[in-house]
Amino acid sequence: QLQLVESGGGLVQPGGSLRLSCAASGFSLEGQAIGWFRQAPGKEREGLACISGTDYMTTYADAVKSRFTISRDNAKNTMYLQMNSLEPEDTAIYYCTSRSPSTFSRRHCSLGGDFYDFWGQGAQVTVSP
Repeated sequence: QLQLVESGGGLVQPGGSLRLSCAASGFSLEGQAIGWFRQAPGKEREGLACISGTDYMTTYADAVKSRFTISRDNAKNTMYLQMNSLEPEDTAIYYCTSRSPSTFSRRHCSLGGDFYDFWGQGAQVTVSP
């Protein structure tokens, strides 16, 4: 069964940190562009960070650029999102995503959701005192 499974979400106080993990099963993340998105209640889905498939070029949204770090471990077939200095406004469901290898995605990624073709089920992150 092909799937992406997020873990590491939860409740954290403002100023705290969390690390989300996303493990792929049934397929390899190697060569795939990967990304993290989130969706807060009543808001549109928002792209946060991504890494291209082979050049490992990263892109970040301005809202998280200095606080979040995306990474990947192809040997573990897992991607990560390290989140620091969390704020109540970061409360949302967080999703990992991947795109099958292509000439373009080997060197580029995107913060647009339509770029990707496989999604995890989501992990809740709540930032509250």
